[in-house]
Parts: sequence; C-alpha cells; structure tokens
Amino acid sequence: MIFLTVGTQLPFDRLAQAVDEWCVLWPEHEVIGQIGEPGRHGYHPTHFEWWPFIDPSEFMRRFDGATAIVAHAGMGSIITALLHAKPIVIMPRRGNLGEHRNDHQYATAKAFANHALVHVAMAEDQLPSRIEMALMPSPTAAGSGLGRFAESSLIDAIRMSIITAPERGSSKSSRP
Repeated sequence: MIFLTVGTQLPFDRLAQAVDEWCVLWPEHEVIGQIGEPGRHGYHPTHFEWWPFIDPSEFMRRFDGATAIVAHAGMGSIITALLHAKPIVIMPRRGNLGEHRNDHQYATAKAFANHALVHVAMAEDQLPSRIEMALMPSPTAAGSGLGRFAESSLIDAIRMSIITAPERGSSKSSRP
C-alpha cells in the first residue's frame, strides 16, 4: 500500500491529481490518501481512497502499513518517514503556483535529493518514475533511516563542550 499525505495545512491538488493519474497506470497498487479539504473546486481523486483529514492514530496506522509514502516536501512527513525507515517520494509545493507562501519546500526537496530513502519529484511528470523507484528494494536504503536520538559523535561533542566550557559567573570574572 502507498500512503499519500499532503500535511494538515492546505490541500495539494497538483500532487493529488498526479498520484490519481499514476493509479490509472498501476491499478494493482493500493493507494490511500490524506489530501486536505479540496473544497468544491479542488481536485477530488477518483482512483484511490482518500480523506480530507485522518486522526493521528489512524494516520500512524496507515503510515506504518505503507510500503512507501508519497508526500509534499514538509519536514514532518520527511522526518516521520525516515524515523520509520520508509521510502518517501516528495514533491514540493510551489509558492509561485499559490500552493504555499514561498518556495521553502523546493529548497527542502533539493536538500534531501541525495538521501537513499528520499525520492524527489520536482514536478508532476517526474512523479511516476520516483514512485516506481521507491517501490523497488534498495540495498543502499538499508540503515538509511533516522535514529530516535542524535548520532553518538554529536552527543559526545556536545558533552565535551559542556565539560570543558568555562563556568559562567565564576570568581575569576573580569567584571567588578
């Protein structure tokens, strides 16, 4: 099963439509989506089951059951996928298309472009090949998820900087 999520703030018609069109080409794949409230004039998918919003426990149940995630380039979606070691296909919302306030998701997508579990589709026409790549087993993706804590080298560096930092307010202060 592929789980589509567009976040909780806004619908993302361009992504929902691109996934709906992909479903026509690959009907053997089940897709379930949380697509935001499309309203009367927004895009209403016809080739996959969807809801405007899913409560958090149902969201995680669907997320955990998915083989791959397709999402906007929101940090919450990306981090959740990496924490669960799930391949994720991201497509950024574009500010110039009125999908967001600015192009920060475009910058996020570029920043994650070389991660083994993240497949970036900068536009709709790239989405089908990125979904197919995410569905293929990848030996380089093994162990590419995020741990629940920072890497030990970062923790050690912070620990050492705390241990060796001069005390604040010590009696050796140059202030009267």
